[in-house]
Amino acid sequence: MSGNLSFDELKKAITAGEIDTVLVCMVDMQGRLMGKRFLAAHFIDGAYKETHCCNYLLATDLEMATPDGYASTSWKSGYGDYVMKPDMDTMRRVTWLEGTAMVLCDVLDHHDHPIPHSPRAILKKQLEKLESMGFTAIMATELEFFIFEKSFKEIAAGGFRDLTPISDYNEDYHIFQTTKEEHIMRPIRNHLYAAGIPVEGTKGEAEAGQEELNIKYDTALNTADYHSIAKHAIKEIAWQQGHAVTFMPKYDHTKVGSSSHVHQSLWKDGKPAFYDKNDALGMSELMKNYMAGLLKYAPDYMYFMAPYVNSYKRFQKGSFAPTRTIWSVDNRTAGFRLCAANSKSVRVENRVGGSDLNPYLAMAAQLAAGIKGIEDSLELAPPTVGDAYQGDTGLIPQNLRDAMATLKGSEMLRAAFGDEVVDHYRRAAEWELEEFDRVVTDWEIARGFERA
Repeated sequence: MSGNLSFDELKKAITAGEIDTVLVCMVDMQGRLMGKRFLAAHFIDGAYKETHCCNYLLATDLEMATPDGYASTSWKSGYGDYVMKPDMDTMRRVTWLEGTAMVLCDVLDHHDHPIPHSPRAILKKQLEKLESMGFTAIMATELEFFIFEKSFKEIAAGGFRDLTPISDYNEDYHIFQTTKEEHIMRPIRNHLYAAGIPVEGTKGEAEAGQEELNIKYDTALNTADYHSIAKHAIKEIAWQQGHAVTFMPKYDHTKVGSSSHVHQSLWKDGKPAFYDKNDALGMSELMKNYMAGLLKYAPDYMYFMAPYVNSYKRFQKGSFAPTRTIWSVDNRTAGFRLCAANSKSVRVENRVGGSDLNPYLAMAAQLAAGIKGIEDSLELAPPTVGDAYQGDTGLIPQNLRDAMATLKGSEMLRAAFGDEVVDHYRRAAEWELEEFDRVVTDWEIARGFERA
């Protein structure tokens, strides 16, 4: 696409005075872009080969705290450096920032080995396993978020209490209401497309002030890159327009939450490996094995779909967020939905993940589960029919503590990711709980101040 830049094109754009700044970014544990701004002339003079960052960037929380308990880095070891190696295939224009280009990096040690717990490395490891099996993962993610009347700074100054969405009513597919948000959404679509992100479109979602961005399916690594860049851009462009956005899954208990559904299929030799024209639903035996793995190991990888305390507030009956890890045919009440049955586009949509997921980690964990399903020829149970909220089988882990326990004990993920990676992210979950457990909430004060 036009937004992507080869190294020669970058040099020409710099010489022409079109680009003077290059953002050199890695993706952290939370899925955020971290890195440096380089003078473009210095970047092409040598920084394009590598730069460095503190290794604490893959051992922090949302507040950039440096908790203890990580084997990879600590105060004792002195917080050394990682190498940030630009992946020049990801170089692109960032048209919403003047004179700026961006490149994503792989994170390496000083011997050029990938850092095992780096999100991009975790996904790449599963893709290499798939490639050895002869398959390519084709995936797509949906990004849901809320837009607010006020700016980030204004909302923070008000203690995050006056959270007034930009619209007054449910705007699901609502053209008139979303027209009022076009001063934000139109630049998002156009700038992302100009940056080489294959945007399809946007729509109002099922709550006041809630929008959804859809990006065309692609290979898994591209999809994760697109997701991370898009999420970053949405925040920056909304900020430029004087508005705040949030990707919290549940900012208000009375409102619908925000998800990030993940669509997925495997291809082989350029053809959809999930499709079988002779099956009643068009599902190949490979697809059934893969889906059986997704379902069986959903509790194991739940942390990577819902990594924070707030993530679990979204799973409520009748909210279009699933409560059970079961599958159904074109049914939005189930955790896993079979889409485009009886066609070459047949795929599974995982509806469990929230808008706060890290796409690299979420996709890698699902691929690991699907691969295990294929390797073990797991049998897929029949689809659920009707309201999937009814019943008590296959319940989604109810909180982060439960998800942390299933992550810690997952033999499947330990085999796929390695003990070091699982223990690293278990510590991240543990720290999140430690931080939450020490806080006294407004709810506790209002409930118990006088009556306790």
